[in-house]
Amino acid sequence: MGSTRRKRILVIDPHAASASWLATLKSGGYDVRTADESASGEEQFRAWRPDVSVVSLGLPDDAVALVSTLKQLQPDAGAIVLAAEDEEARAIDALKAGAFDFVDRPVDGGRLLDRLEKVLEQQSLADENKALKQKLQERYKLDNVIGKSAAMLALFELIESVAKSEANILIQGEHGTGKELIANAIHYNSKRSMGPFIKINCAAIPKDLIESELFGYKKGAFTGAAHDKEGLLEAAEGGSLLLDEIGEMPAYLQTKLLRVLQEREYRPIGSDRVVRVDFRLLCATNIDLEAALKDGRLREDLYFRVNTITLRVPPLRERPEDIPLLCDYFLDTFRRRYQKNVRTLAPAVYHLLIRNRWSGNVRELEHAIERAVLVAKGSEIAVADLPESIREETPRSTEFVIPPHRTLAEIEKMAILQTLQRTNWNKQEAAQQLGLYRPTLYSKMRKHDIRDPRKPKHGRS
Repeated sequence: MGSTRRKRILVIDPHAASASWLATLKSGGYDVRTADESASGEEQFRAWRPDVSVVSLGLPDDAVALVSTLKQLQPDAGAIVLAAEDEEARAIDALKAGAFDFVDRPVDGGRLLDRLEKVLEQQSLADENKALKQKLQERYKLDNVIGKSAAMLALFELIESVAKSEANILIQGEHGTGKELIANAIHYNSKRSMGPFIKINCAAIPKDLIESELFGYKKGAFTGAAHDKEGLLEAAEGGSLLLDEIGEMPAYLQTKLLRVLQEREYRPIGSDRVVRVDFRLLCATNIDLEAALKDGRLREDLYFRVNTITLRVPPLRERPEDIPLLCDYFLDTFRRRYQKNVRTLAPAVYHLLIRNRWSGNVRELEHAIERAVLVAKGSEIAVADLPESIREETPRSTEFVIPPHRTLAEIEKMAILQTLQRTNWNKQEAAQQLGLYRPTLYSKMRKHDIRDPRKPKHGRS
């Protein structure tokens, strides 16, 4: 329905032409057309697409069936029926068929106008809600990256602000958080979106083959080089290159990559040909960057070159409010893929999923929902449809048990230790769960001699 045109009212009544109330409708600023029987009324409805139909129960054929047909043709169009005193039962049937309301005959023009305004007001609210829902969906979804938590909305905002730049970007996050989806969003929202998007997973290729994949080689450069091969650096010309798990790249190759980023040219293995390159570099990693820099797995000069902008993708346990949104998305995806009549998740299922720690993050949740859709027997996913690991381990991982005969100090230490273990030693999250300021948590950890087992004994907890 266009917002600039007058609202359309179709009157289907054998006596409409001589009705005094018709002039009242026209004077109300509506675009009004009439039909004197069901067939012509339905024909006009199909061609004209009115906002509201006014249907008389005094039609020579079945007016209730006509209301039902019109609602099927255009569910968002309103309908009002005109009913005589002895037609109240049929008027109720018309309401059940989808009519908004009925007006008594003889028709009072003012009463009919009032009902029309109510219908149109309801339609306007529905349109606003639909537009708002669409806006929210767009806000909570960026190229299949989904979230409504503060952390994800901040990430979306940062992606949108840096995507069109030429800056090198480092995406950091645990396994399964969606780092590649973030890289996709950056490329396809950048000025290079029409160029190629080349990806290489440095952890999935044997270390002695990564160089030839990246740089290419000349025929005869080494045993097995039966023909010239274009490198992925050259293939990314004019587009973007994603180096996934860059922390797994051999140190000598990091040096060569740094030289390419500085000089924007290189020679394929065994070749004298100089290849000039123009690509945007995106890198992703799940490693602890500080530790990798300290133990030499990642060159410091390369790190500063590739992380002009660092995007941290939060793990799922830090954004539990996104779990229902993700569940609905995956449920719809797999319901369509497998043609299953699964429409919703039981409340107990949501409860379990939100309590789970999700070591595999969004990818683990996706697999859990896919499995549940496949095994569900009805229209609702039940707890029994979830993987056994989620059904059995979740309660144990979140329940705090106080053994008997313990002092208050011992109980405090146990509460802090179990919360740290449950949050994978994320101090900020643990402090939030315990209702403490982070400095207070550090103080209590020192008091109870609680040390992070991932750090050296001489390190700070």
